[in-house]
Amino acid sequence: MTQTFITISHLDDFGTAEFLRPGMEFDLVKEPNCYDDESIAVYSKRGAKCGYVANSCETVARGTHSAGWISRDFDANASCVIRFVTEERAIAELMLKNGGESGETTQ
Repeated sequence: MTQTFITISHLDDFGTAEFLRPGMEFDLVKEPNCYDDESIAVYSKRGAKCGYVANSCETVARGTHSAGWISRDFDANASCVIRFVTEERAIAELMLKNGGESGETTQ
């Protein structure tokens, strides 16, 4: 089983940094915009936006993958589970919804 880890950034923008705990599950939704055509938003199970999957060399933590890297692994939606939390960002494991293993193409 291959594990794929991602960095979740912009936590302070949404006031969610202090509430995240390891084991929490979130939804990932592709949301291209004028700043990043590979943008992936992170949503709580209740539908609140919590941050974005990091996508630049300045925000992606070492050992994790960028939004551009994981976008090939799912069509529109996936999920992740928080594994580590720091003051500025969280590290999560990619979980694919169709039963595939993280890091593998689901098509």
